Amino acid sequence: MSGRFDLTGKVALVTGGSRGLGKEMVLAFAEAGADVIIASRKLENCRTLADEVAQRFGRKALPYAAHVGNWNELDGLVDAAYDAFGKVDILVNNAGMSPLYPSPEDISEALYDKVLDINLKGPFRLSALVGGRMARGDGGSIINISSIASLRPTANVIPYAAAKAGLNAMTMAYAHAYGPTVRVNCICCGAFRTDVSKAWDMEAAESRARTNYALQRIGEPEEVVGAALYFASDASSYTTGAVLTVDGGR
Repeated sequence: MSGRFDLTGKVALVTGGSRGLGKEMVLAFAEAGADVIIASRKLENCRTLADEVAQRFGRKALPYAAHVGNWNELDGLVDAAYDAFGKVDILVNNAGMSPLYPSPEDISEALYDKVLDINLKGPFRLSALVGGRMARGDGGSIINISSIASLRPTANVIPYAAAKAGLNAMTMAYAHAYGPTVRVNCICCGAFRTDVSKAWDMEAAESRARTNYALQRIGEPEEVVGAALYFASDASSYTTGAVLTVDGGR
């Protein structure tokens, strides 16, 4: 790939990178010329995708098992990335979870903490570790993956929506903390047809999309790629602290 979206010579670290939106971003970055670090809880899934990256695009790919909700695991992830490549130019905080619950009073403290740890604490810590190194080096781009639930929350995603709203706020704060050489932006995603969507009542979800979304459909995972490439590349050189909705016009 050439032009403003070219990532040749760049290194991208994607959490939750072995499936869903994370996988699509990993593949897109590699196709654009970047080497990648694929992080998720299951090492075997990371290895499978790393092999695909090498075979399809000839790029280097480091698989790494880490639970982003565990603070003490993140130093090891960052050290492994820098040991392997000497730098990280692009960090994508994509790992997340939104477990179902019958009612707010049924949410346990353990569940609440788990949702906040993965969706907010992990991105906070990784942005600090990687963003600090970026700022002391040649700069870079941090991309947070948020949710439309952060802007229009519903009763069935309260802890998740709160965490993602925090992620939106953190995007602007980190843009100021590490600017001008580090850009920090956020993709606020709507409904995408990923592994997570297998737990949905798909007929009901598609009906809501036809009624409420301007595009009248649920998104396909690869449709997050345009926004991700924009924020990762020099195409967004004057964009930071932004929250971009990619939700089909919900």
